[in-house]
Amino acid sequence: MKKMNTNEIEKALKTLSGWSLKGDMIVKSFSFEDFKEAFSKMAHIAFECEKQNHHPNWENVYNSLTIKLSTHDADGVTQKDIDLATSIEKIIG
Repeated sequence: MKKMNTNEIEKALKTLSGWSLKGDMIVKSFSFEDFKEAFSKMAHIAFECEKQNHHPNWENVYNSLTIKLSTHDADGVTQKDIDLATSIEKIIG
């Protein structure tokens, strides 16, 4: 996968609500009603990650979830990250 440049990433992020570029990753934080809902969404996302063979860096604290996407083989953001972020948005709703 080809690493995207900053302009390409910023253009792609315009189609994704709330995602931002932080260093060499795209990042978004989500808030849910409680831990059970957060964990349920994480489980659903995990299956999609396996399907796409692309796995996020994420952190869950009670009802919050922060997801960071980067393609390690490319040392930055690629279309793979944009595609997974798009899928995550559909899962979260």
